[in-house]
Amino acid sequence: MKMFKNGLGEGSTFACCHPAVNLMYFVFTIGITMFSTGPAFLAETLVFSWTYSILLNGKKAIKTNIIFTVPVLIIMTVINTFFTHNGATVLFYLNYGRITLEALLYGLAAAVLLSSVIVWFSCFNVIMSSDKLIYFFGKIAPVLGLTLSMIFRFIPLLKSRYKEISMGQRCMGRHQKGSYLSKLRQTAKEVSILISWSLEAAIETSDSMEARGYGLPGRTSFHLFKLTQTDKMLLAAMGLCGGIAAIGCALGKTSIYYYPVVVLTNWDLMTVVTFIAYTALLMIPLMIDIIGELKWQQYELKI
Repeated sequence: MKMFKNGLGEGSTFACCHPAVNLMYFVFTIGITMFSTGPAFLAETLVFSWTYSILLNGKKAIKTNIIFTVPVLIIMTVINTFFTHNGATVLFYLNYGRITLEALLYGLAAAVLLSSVIVWFSCFNVIMSSDKLIYFFGKIAPVLGLTLSMIFRFIPLLKSRYKEISMGQRCMGRHQKGSYLSKLRQTAKEVSILISWSLEAAIETSDSMEARGYGLPGRTSFHLFKLTQTDKMLLAAMGLCGGIAAIGCALGKTSIYYYPVVVLTNWDLMTVVTFIAYTALLMIPLMIDIIGELKWQQYELKI
């Protein structure tokens, strides 16, 4: 399908919801993920984070996620395995140090947890635009709101600026074939231009916002966000599912013990309810975007 090839981006149906809906979803999702070490919950959040990331960013998200998450998986697993000697199941000895199965499994679980959080934040960066962040923090903490909005748009902005700089240098004939040292010098020059441009733009943004009275008491801000009945229903559904999942997480239903031996969670009624509630929470934006995109395709076919 087209939406899986190019991605929905900021035009997704879920991104068009009220910022409170978007923020509540990511607070519950990322918050519960950060305190879950159970295999079932880790596998669930990893699968849903990748799926939603691909839905938003298209096929290019697969390459990006692999670049950022695979090194994390390998490094964290290896470091915890070889530097943590807790655990009862010894696999082998290395320089009189015990390499245990529990340390290996815990390192893998922690790596999957961090990888899932990274992918969720990539989705957060698409859904939560700078306007939404300023909408939330503009009155409570204006400096924080402006800083967060600049941080989340910084990497995409740097990419576009570097492409513009590189293209300009090519047009000036400064990307001719040469030695490795000359190419390195040219790259360093382009990076220097990028840093200077970015710092100057940041200072101009700061001066411009200060001149417009940003953050002063009594200052109002314009926004087009309106809490509709659908948004209220989504807030209620997310509050219910997220609340149940958060309670289960607080009770330890989403985690297991790794030391001294691996003790799996006893799947009682509360654990099952927590898993179902968390699954329902994770599915909400996926269902909203898929249904919204199918409606748009049907509308285009009628036209």
